[in-house]
Amino acid sequence: MRIELERRSRQSNLFAIVSPLLALALTVFFGGIMFMLLGKDPVSALYSFFIEPLLEVWSLHELAVKAAPLILIGVGLSVCYRSNNWNIGAEGQFIAGAIVGSILPITFYEWSSPLLLPLMLVMGAIGGAAYAAIPALLKTRFNTNEILTSLMLVYIAQLLLDWLTRGIWKDPAGYNFPQSRSFVSEAVLPEILSSGRAHLGIVFALVAAVAVWFMLRYTLKGFQVVVLGQSERAGRFAGFSSRKMVWFSMMFSGALAGLAGIAEVSGSIGHLQPTISPGYGFTAIIVAFLGRLNPLGIIASGFVLALTYLGGEGAQLSIGVSDKVTRVFQGLLLFFVLSCDTLILYKVRLVFDRARNASAKGA
Repeated sequence: MRIELERRSRQSNLFAIVSPLLALALTVFFGGIMFMLLGKDPVSALYSFFIEPLLEVWSLHELAVKAAPLILIGVGLSVCYRSNNWNIGAEGQFIAGAIVGSILPITFYEWSSPLLLPLMLVMGAIGGAAYAAIPALLKTRFNTNEILTSLMLVYIAQLLLDWLTRGIWKDPAGYNFPQSRSFVSEAVLPEILSSGRAHLGIVFALVAAVAVWFMLRYTLKGFQVVVLGQSERAGRFAGFSSRKMVWFSMMFSGALAGLAGIAEVSGSIGHLQPTISPGYGFTAIIVAFLGRLNPLGIIASGFVLALTYLGGEGAQLSIGVSDKVTRVFQGLLLFFVLSCDTLILYKVRLVFDRARNASAKGA
């Protein structure tokens, strides 16, 4: 006996809409079981994790701060994945954007100008796009797997950031702490409201999501993304270039990841340090799939995943659990999202190998 997946002749549109909610419900249910096994009251633990962070104004600001990079990166990844190009290295592009965007405020630390912040944002986007161009070049020229190359480049970016902040970019007046000079006020993203830390990064994320949604739905470039993603052969008949789409999708997603990186450094941290991300680039993959690769859906899923970060931090203090609980929740959510998506496309069959059974009986 063996288990096979048989492709469905017709897909349920209702289940395609409901499946993200079902995945979220299953994640909460099994998360409650996990808390129970840890010796915690599951109801109060889930309340601390998902409800308590929404009750204070300052925590809503923190939610927006954490959602901004997730939405920006997730929107870029949705273009990649819908075009059937698998960029797994957004974390590296996030870091590359932060490094390139920080060149001006660190190297010319005494320069104060209204042009400084716009230049930083543009350079950050260029840095992320240039870093994503590496796996695009390797795929189009040498047919290498972009999953592997983009993922391996993440570790190079992390080590480069660590070397810079402990070496040539270390603040000489920073008491030997591994961090760069603090950015001048003109290099810091302004806060939206005086009641918290939420900055313009969340505005960039929302604008990007709406703009990409419009592009995918109403423009020729968006039509190319959809057609080449569903059938490269059909795209060639229509005159679309799959090689150009590799370059476009990878560099576009890299640019948004790089923009997210410099926005995070400029708006939330104020300097470079060895670690600037808790894994936003990897979590954004979950955000993209939970949002059904729809930029508007990614807005909602970005806030949901940001809540897991915020709730995990609060749960460490309120109920005394490990920070790894956040990763468990995110892993459960990814598992159930992909499982539900699989069941939309396929049905499970049990296959009995009668010929093998007959020969075994004859022997």
